[in-house]
Amino acid sequence: MSLFPPLQEYTKSIAKDFDKIERERKQGLTQSANEIVALLKEKQFAKLTFICTHNSRRSMFGQIWAKTAAHAYGLNNILTYSGGTEATAFNERAVLAVGKTGFKIIKKSEDENPLYEIFYDEHEEPLQCYSKVYDAAENPQTDFIAIMTCNHADENCPFIPGAYRRIPLTYIDPKVSDNTPEESSTYNERCKQIATEMFFMMSCVQELLKS
Repeated sequence: MSLFPPLQEYTKSIAKDFDKIERERKQGLTQSANEIVALLKEKQFAKLTFICTHNSRRSMFGQIWAKTAAHAYGLNNILTYSGGTEATAFNERAVLAVGKTGFKIIKKSEDENPLYEIFYDEHEEPLQCYSKVYDAAENPQTDFIAIMTCNHADENCPFIPGAYRRIPLTYIDPKVSDNTPEESSTYNERCKQIATEMFFMMSCVQELLKS
């Protein structure tokens, strides 16, 4: 594991915040870790698809941070994806928040739904991030864990075809602060919350695999 130095420093700081995760959230994250371990033992790999309505903010954070955390803990048979109930674009405010934490980001296109390459380690292939529906061809169609990151998607998609398990892990949408003085701090806060929880969840996966 060789995360970029700024990213490595950021992840060290969030590891100190594990104790700040609320008890109920920790229980949900621990249960999610158990489901991931069960899938790993059954299939030798685990695919996680993070789902929200527009695949523009929270599900992107989830995909990026879960893969980074899995890599940091040596869990390279965990693959991450994201999707929405509709496709829009990876929100530029969310892209900016991700970039501030130490990832290297390359914008590969200039259309309404740009492709971003997100690099976390110079020796690993980057994540290919752009908005898509959750059942897009490039996402897994079977044997994946669907992680619902927003209430709207959770309530309106009671059944995700092909999912091994469906886990609600919802977050407040940083969109609530768009075009306000709190915009930047809200996106940074949500990015950090999801980063912290994904690192905690993957630390649990690592411990469970050792036991």
